[in-house]
Amino acid sequence: MGIVFGALLLLTPNVARAANEAEVRNTVQQVFQQLKSHDYNSLYDWLPSSSRTRMSRERFANSLKRAQDMYALDSMDVGQVRLSKDMAVVDTVLYGRVLAPISAEGKIVVQQYLVREEGKWRVATGDSATINRFLASNPAFRSRFPIRQPRIYVKQGNNWVEFNPQRRK
Repeated sequence: MGIVFGALLLLTPNVARAANEAEVRNTVQQVFQQLKSHDYNSLYDWLPSSSRTRMSRERFANSLKRAQDMYALDSMDVGQVRLSKDMAVVDTVLYGRVLAPISAEGKIVVQQYLVREEGKWRVATGDSATINRFLASNPAFRSRFPIRQPRIYVKQGNNWVEFNPQRRK
């Protein structure tokens, strides 16, 4: 009986970690679907409180509406999920089409940052202040999972070519 109880105690952190990882993946998928379907008002609820304090729902939705004619999202691959207490980093690849100023197939390789607030995962990907504050208070997490800037690619023929606006000058 003691061995069974001991084994259960050893498995508990792994079960909790798997549940958290599944919850993070589900959050990233839900946010992507709302972004893809242009449900910007609902998307606002997934922002961290610090982001919602700085920007109204209307301003947030309007800024996304202005950009929606420039691209169309098609799908997303969700890669590795890394967790540390109330922070998660998720590797993703978003696929879609650039609509303006040119028409092209594209993809964005980007890390999604999430923070847990009031028991709910919130997407902080575009909120540098929240991400930097967390990373400053968690140097071990920062050293294990350094921030990588998003990388944008367009398809030319059968190859993905990185789009780098600085090279075009």
